[in-house]
Amino acid sequence: MNINLQLVGCLLLFLGMSHFSLAQEAQVRGKVTEEGMALPGVSILVKGTTQGTTSDIDGEYKLNVAPSSILVFSFIGYATQEVNVGDRSEINVVMIPDFTTLDDVVVVGYGTVKKSDLTGSVSSVKNEEINAFPAANVMQALSGRASGVQVKQNTGAPGAPVSVRIRGTNSIQGSNEPLYVIDGFPYTGSNPTIVSNNDIESMEILKDASATAIYGSRGANGVIIITTKRGKAGKTTVDFETSYGVQTIRKKLDLMNAEEYMQFYNEQAVNDNLAPYFSQQEIDNAGEGYDWQDLVFTNAPIKNTNFSVNGGSDKTQFSVSGTVFDQEGIIKGSSYKKYSIRAYFSQNINKMLSLDYGATLTKNSIETRNSSGGNRGGSMIGGAISAPPTLTPYNDDGSYTVLATAYPFISNVLINPLNQINEQTSESEANIVLANAALNFMPIEGLTLRIYGGVENNDSRSNNYTTLNYINSQGSASVSSSRNLSLLSENTLTYSKVFADRHSLTALIGATYQDFSSEFLNGSGTGFLSDITESYDLGSAENPGIPGTGYSYSVLISYLARVNYSLDNKYLFTASMRTDGSSKYSDGNKWGYFPSAAFAWKVKEENFLKDVSAISELKFRTSFGYTGSQAIGAYATLNQLNSGKTVFGDALYNTFAPGTTLPGNLRWETTQQADVGFDIGFMQNRLILTVDAYIKNTKDLLNTVQLPSSLGFVRTIQNVGEIQNKGLELTADALIFDSDFKWNVNANISFNRTNVVKLYGGQDILGGSVNVTFINDNTSLLREGEQMSVFFGYMNDGYDENGKEIYKDLSGAEGVPDGLINQFDKAIIGNPNPDFYYGINSVMSYKNFDLSLFIQGSQGNDIVNVSAIGNTLDYGFGLNMLKEVYDDHWTPENADAKYPVITRNLNMRYSDRLVEDGSFVRLRNIQLAYNLPVQNLGIDWLRNLQIYGSGQNLLTLTKYSWWDPEVNSQGGSNAIGQGIDHYSYPTAKSITFGIKVGL
Repeated sequence: MNINLQLVGCLLLFLGMSHFSLAQEAQVRGKVTEEGMALPGVSILVKGTTQGTTSDIDGEYKLNVAPSSILVFSFIGYATQEVNVGDRSEINVVMIPDFTTLDDVVVVGYGTVKKSDLTGSVSSVKNEEINAFPAANVMQALSGRASGVQVKQNTGAPGAPVSVRIRGTNSIQGSNEPLYVIDGFPYTGSNPTIVSNNDIESMEILKDASATAIYGSRGANGVIIITTKRGKAGKTTVDFETSYGVQTIRKKLDLMNAEEYMQFYNEQAVNDNLAPYFSQQEIDNAGEGYDWQDLVFTNAPIKNTNFSVNGGSDKTQFSVSGTVFDQEGIIKGSSYKKYSIRAYFSQNINKMLSLDYGATLTKNSIETRNSSGGNRGGSMIGGAISAPPTLTPYNDDGSYTVLATAYPFISNVLINPLNQINEQTSESEANIVLANAALNFMPIEGLTLRIYGGVENNDSRSNNYTTLNYINSQGSASVSSSRNLSLLSENTLTYSKVFADRHSLTALIGATYQDFSSEFLNGSGTGFLSDITESYDLGSAENPGIPGTGYSYSVLISYLARVNYSLDNKYLFTASMRTDGSSKYSDGNKWGYFPSAAFAWKVKEENFLKDVSAISELKFRTSFGYTGSQAIGAYATLNQLNSGKTVFGDALYNTFAPGTTLPGNLRWETTQQADVGFDIGFMQNRLILTVDAYIKNTKDLLNTVQLPSSLGFVRTIQNVGEIQNKGLELTADALIFDSDFKWNVNANISFNRTNVVKLYGGQDILGGSVNVTFINDNTSLLREGEQMSVFFGYMNDGYDENGKEIYKDLSGAEGVPDGLINQFDKAIIGNPNPDFYYGINSVMSYKNFDLSLFIQGSQGNDIVNVSAIGNTLDYGFGLNMLKEVYDDHWTPENADAKYPVITRNLNMRYSDRLVEDGSFVRLRNIQLAYNLPVQNLGIDWLRNLQIYGSGQNLLTLTKYSWWDPEVNSQGGSNAIGQGIDHYSYPTAKSITFGIKVGL
């Protein structure tokens, strides 16, 4: 009985406590919106606890809380809000976009940090900017978006690589491209084409040594960290976007018509004491003739489709996406196609253990044509410009017109472009896999062990074939294949702790291993009976080529450490050290050491500035550190043997002989960088200014040095000198209007000077080249005291009495000319490096309409127009010319003409005549979008719907005479010859229409 009474008493006590508990907590529900639209994925936490939830696909949430609770609503890109619960059962919240971005979390090397706590120089570009317009290469979308980042498009061909420079050029022998880190994996390629633009959440550009030194021997050129999209807890969301655009050539060159062509070459014949080529009757009947540019250039479509599914629960998040990008080229027969599938998975196994996994599979397919370079019409573009307007592509019987034999005075290499369009194929395909996984173990609060591994594999193949119908062809084929494989293992331990509410500490240590292997195989053949098999049966060639193979392997082992310390959230310190060991270098020089340190002072937090309402943020930053570059191949420090063949008697023998490059005892290229900057905000951060000044000194530059042939070696690689980069970067973010009409403007401008400080023995280094008709010379120069890659040639000094060009005599003693024009009369005639470059992005919205404009520009850079040699100066070989040559060439009555006398007997040199101003201002993108008010229309299943139209490269202001000022024909990761245009594939302008749907 007593036991029963005790049980009843306990039960009543339990029920009373439960009733008391239920009386203390009640369910609160509500909806989170932004401008009337539901906002899923918003975090709602009870302040001071870990209790919380997230808003669902409809923006709705529900949570059991006590009346005294405070709910904290937070979401990236929006201002955090705190709401007292009280006796309310429904709390609806309208999230307000946070345009300050100072509390955004940015990704840095091996971690993340609030932007307001950064001590280094880091620029961030978000998804909206990256996807502003369709681009085959994500680096094209980066152009003009961040200060200190210069993006050069080598050509306008579909799938063509771009050159990226962060704070100038650092190396001669090695790459100047930044390191790309994709979801933590240091990507080995120079352009991260594996990633689709739509899959990128953000890109962080690490610029100063404090930010990049954690990547050690690969950080000298800056680091671009690419973070792909992640799934979020809540209802599953589906996003779909598709667009279609039409590309056209930006402008056509104004060439001579048929009548002008005939008169022009008649004048040349007379000047060269020859009989006129054309009769007056032929000239009178010629008319306009045929425009060969219309044969080669065409309107071309560009299509892009992306589909993604994202979602998950508190424990599991996922993201799956697919992309198809299809771009036809404005030159017939050229194209670029990309197919990509990406998956990301995150699983919280328990409170201490979580797993991340991501994989991207991409197939790139590029079809090119022989379109650039060439001499006297020997390439497709050269032929399209040089072909006589008096001729047409086809003969009466339908066969191709053979231009090289059309006239007795015409160039013997001038080819009908139809040969390259229809009778040559050049296709390449690459299958790229990037997969990584990370296991995160948190044994105690604040301590995280991260075990990360990844693999990158790139299998590529190229096929080239020239048919029997190609002029003077017996059929030729070549095939090459390669595989590049990289394996990565990273193990890091991170500890974060706040002590006494004043001291914040984050410490990181780690060890990494990455290897790189590469192998290739190629074969060729000429002389085929039929075109049926093309390049797929090299064995059927009458003259098979000797196949070639190759292999290389290298390893990089690293140890790293970093400490971030904050005192009173006012004084921020960062110190890091990375040690890299590379198998590429010889014993005694295999290890490089790359320390850095940085300090930031949040001046706004000081008492003397806290109450100054005009200034809402002020932070001073300074940093100093070392980064490096490996800059050599896998076996550059080894004495290698090269295989070959030789004949003794009647037999063929295999041979091995020492290479022609003498191996050397080489040191790492090391870059020392100092940076000073500040961030200041006004009017509650509606205007934010960021300023950085820096100086970089790169020492122990590696380059090839020529040796006397008597040594048995013709060249060696040595540490030859020093380069200095110094510059200034300014960025402004302004929220000009913030009401029904919103207007946000971001602008940046960058100044950089790359000076050659020291070279081996003070000797100049020549680079770049022009070898066209009668001009064969180097274009560029490295010289102590001058900027990098300046143009070096002769200086035009008008015309002689016969209308032929003469040059300045600069080599005489004490300023007195010596009467000779030779290499000693060369001077610096131009500079491909801009004085400054800039970008302006304007985004306006009113109700359901958005209007964005993006302007990009470069000022003060020169271009060597090699294309102009053949089509403004190479007279007497039947090439068509610019119309202005016909209108303004030398005659006795026009002695001050722009162009010399019309004769084939000219002795032209590489001179400042070919150097043009390459400055430009370009409307890179303009877009008008309409957002359908799906919530107001009661369409619950539709999250958002946007329809847009945009234009790319519609307006370009420039003095450059050729197709496009954004050109870099000889560009590459380590090219000295910059700013050269040699019949480059033109950049297109385009109109695009698209739709974005969210479910």
